Amino acid sequence: MGSIYLRGHTYWLKYYRNGKSYRESAQTEKESEAKRLLKKREGEIAIGKIPGVYFDRITFDDLCDDFLADYRINEKKSLVRAERSVNHLKAAFNGYKVPQITSPRIKAYIEERITQKAANATINRELAALKRMFNLAVRQTPPKIDRVPYIPMLKESNVRKGFFEHAEFQALRDALPEYLKGFTTFAYKTGWRVSEIEGLTWAQVDLGNGIVRLEVGETKNDDGRTVYLDEELRDVFQFQYMARKGHKKIMPWVFVNESKSGPIKEFRGAWATACETAQIGHRLFHDLRRTAVRNMVRANIPERVAMMISGHKTRSVFERYNIVNDTDLKLASQKQETYLQAQVGTNAGTMALFPTEVNQNKSSLNP
Repeated sequence: MGSIYLRGHTYWLKYYRNGKSYRESAQTEKESEAKRLLKKREGEIAIGKIPGVYFDRITFDDLCDDFLADYRINEKKSLVRAERSVNHLKAAFNGYKVPQITSPRIKAYIEERITQKAANATINRELAALKRMFNLAVRQTPPKIDRVPYIPMLKESNVRKGFFEHAEFQALRDALPEYLKGFTTFAYKTGWRVSEIEGLTWAQVDLGNGIVRLEVGETKNDDGRTVYLDEELRDVFQFQYMARKGHKKIMPWVFVNESKSGPIKEFRGAWATACETAQIGHRLFHDLRRTAVRNMVRANIPERVAMMISGHKTRSVFERYNIVNDTDLKLASQKQETYLQAQVGTNAGTMALFPTEVNQNKSSLNP
């Protein structure tokens, strides 16, 4: 059995679980409230639950540490993105005890991020990280928390709109600094993710046979991939290889940064400047991936082959990248018109009705 006692003007509780004593402030000067909390704690212990005071000690920082440790232990490729989400969450919840992170407080966080102009998809990644933190904590033995708060998610639009027409890509490439020209051309032709191109090494390149490989486990979906270089990309890789020979320190990466001291990592400034110079508006590097998919489909490359080149594992995601624009719709109209005109010869009797009706309608509109 537990007991209550005064410390100054505040009541405290003392109770036992599995022979271990617990002391907890009731945070009240009223004896009746302290007794009510003591009965609650005794009830939790009676049914085998861990006393709530244990959970009250767990902080948001504790959840973050376990969350990032899980990413590192499992060698998840999205660790950098997870760290970015954690940094945003810490700005709002740093120092919070877990019971203080309630659904209303989470909704306030969402509203705050919206006012900061964060995209719904970005906010959802952060909320997913928060939910993962709670789920990891509740599944531990013993559990670190006793419940997971309701975490609302925002509606996302999966429509992909950005892509390059060929003339726009050429204008962009001409405006880019020399070290990014080949890098960007490879992305435009293959649709590889930026991280895959940044990490590409000469050990993955068979320059003699014009083959580039990503081994199993090196991609986002862990599948291997092989790409055969066309003539333009062969020239790109040959140029990169020859440039490599002129330096004292041989770099293992195919594409190196402007100072030639390591792989390409941060180029947002150079990219934004090139977009402005090329007068093509704000574009994302990821638009090259969408463009590559679109170009391969329009070149009548079988979808399965195109997916193997770009690294899309599911057809549903691939379809979101297969963008239709106004030119495609106009071309469809022209093709339909050509087809119908070809039918005039075989169905002359039927088709001849339409010009007469059209002329009659025109006459009625112009008395």
